[in-house]
Amino acid sequence: MANFSRESCPSIKNILLLDSEGNRVAVKYYSDEWPTQSAQLGFEKSVFTKTQKTNARTEAEIAMFENNIVVYKFFQDLHFFVTGGDDENELILATVLQGFFDAVTLILRSNVDKREALENLDLILLCLDEIVDGGIILETDASVIAGKVESHSVDASAPLSEQTISQALATAREHFTRSLLK
Repeated sequence: MANFSRESCPSIKNILLLDSEGNRVAVKYYSDEWPTQSAQLGFEKSVFTKTQKTNARTEAEIAMFENNIVVYKFFQDLHFFVTGGDDENELILATVLQGFFDAVTLILRSNVDKREALENLDLILLCLDEIVDGGIILETDASVIAGKVESHSVDASAPLSEQTISQALATAREHFTRSLLK
């Protein structure tokens, strides 16, 4: 069996979903390069300012920014960004971006705009968790990502090991109530 190190895997530094004014909608950072919230907000404003005049509406664009590769795409009033190190493969970053965008499109039932994204923020954050964990890419297939996110909805028949804490508590409460009513 081959010996793989974390350094040999493609990694993501952050995934950003910003509105048309550069404000956060949903963001996840996987790198210590921006240790404080103010550093993160500064990076977001800078990358937004650098990319806002481009036409990334039909397909993804790629830019070098502060020794990082940023792949981005705009749709309606949302701006999608994926950032990797300057040694990362742009095609891999673009695949992650496209997987994120397509999964959000599926989750929001093709109604991709800021209002809808904010109303379904929990699903978008779950989507980010399904795509990348600790900077390591887990999945890029939008239908698989959306399927996993949809399966996280409250399902009392799912095993407790596959439920979130709030879902497990709701299931336990439901079982307890049923046992009291018997």
